[in-house]
Amino acid sequence: MEKVTHLEALLFSAVLEHCVDQLAILGYIMPVSQEGETDLSHTGTQEMKEMMETQKEVDINDPELVSARQESGETVTSMALKHTKLKQLPGKTEDQKSTHHLSKRDRKHSTLSAEKLRKIQADRQYASDVITVTMTKMQESGIFNNLTEANESEKAKKSKFYDILIREEEGKKEIKSLQKQLQDIKKQTEKDLQNRDKIIDHLKEKLQEETAKLNTESSYMKKNTDLQVHQTQKKCSNEENVLDKEIQELKSKTEEEIQIHMETENFLRQQYQKVEEKLEYWMDKYENDTNAKDEELDALKALKAENLETMQKFAKECLTFEETIITDRSEKETKRKQREQDVLEQRSILKLQAWWKGMMVRRFLGPYKALEKLLKQQPPTQKDSGKEESG
Repeated sequence: MEKVTHLEALLFSAVLEHCVDQLAILGYIMPVSQEGETDLSHTGTQEMKEMMETQKEVDINDPELVSARQESGETVTSMALKHTKLKQLPGKTEDQKSTHHLSKRDRKHSTLSAEKLRKIQADRQYASDVITVTMTKMQESGIFNNLTEANESEKAKKSKFYDILIREEEGKKEIKSLQKQLQDIKKQTEKDLQNRDKIIDHLKEKLQEETAKLNTESSYMKKNTDLQVHQTQKKCSNEENVLDKEIQELKSKTEEEIQIHMETENFLRQQYQKVEEKLEYWMDKYENDTNAKDEELDALKALKAENLETMQKFAKECLTFEETIITDRSEKETKRKQREQDVLEQRSILKLQAWWKGMMVRRFLGPYKALEKLLKQQPPTQKDSGKEESG
């Protein structure tokens, strides 16, 4: 930032000093509460101290500005906390609201006016501090950066404050929606509890019915089981009597069977002795017959051996006869083939001789050369007649 001239600095400092005086007069004129008087006295003493320090020391301007900002921030935060505390107070019933409505309105009006006055005093004090620091800076170095920085910081604080308000509104809306959801959930849970109570009552009634039914069924089953036990006992006694009779009958039958068994055993022993005698007879007969049959078998074996020898002799003779017959037939066949071959050779020789003779005649070879001369000497008429005769 460009520095201002000394004359401009004096003019600006005079204007700023006039503003500080006006703010101080405004602070003395404004009415404050008892709580605000302590704050104002504190801020007044702080202002006097800062004025003395700015006149004595030049290098501590920025820390004073920071302290002034912190004080103003503390006042603003105290106001916000009080405001939130007032909002978070528990609500009263409708009857109490109707009875204490006027007193509450008066208290609220007084608290709001006191808070506004405290805020105005804090803003006034902060503005006077900023102006004094700017005035000292301008007198010393000819710049007024503190004023622009304070303006920017206030803008940033306002933007943060607005953001806080926006978030607070969003939080309120979200709280309302959550409260609505909570109410819906409570209603749903109440409905569910009512339905469950109805179901429990219905189940209790059903349980009572089932217990009554079970008692009747148990009494019926007890009577039925007693009756069945009596019937089974009676049936068992009847069956025992029947079984006793059967046992007696079986005993008599077993005695009869034993007697019959003894008689059959004696009979079988007699038959066994007879069979043993017959077996001895048949064994002797078997031995005699087997010996006779063995002798016959030996004779048959000897006869078989003799017959086998004669058969072998006859077989050898048959083989020799067969060989002689085969050789004779083969010799006759070869002779027949030889005769046929000779006949064929004779015929072929005759044909070959006739062919050769014809060739010699036609071509006038050998002794038939004179015939060619004779044929040439004959007149053509004789040749034609000769041809016709030959044809």
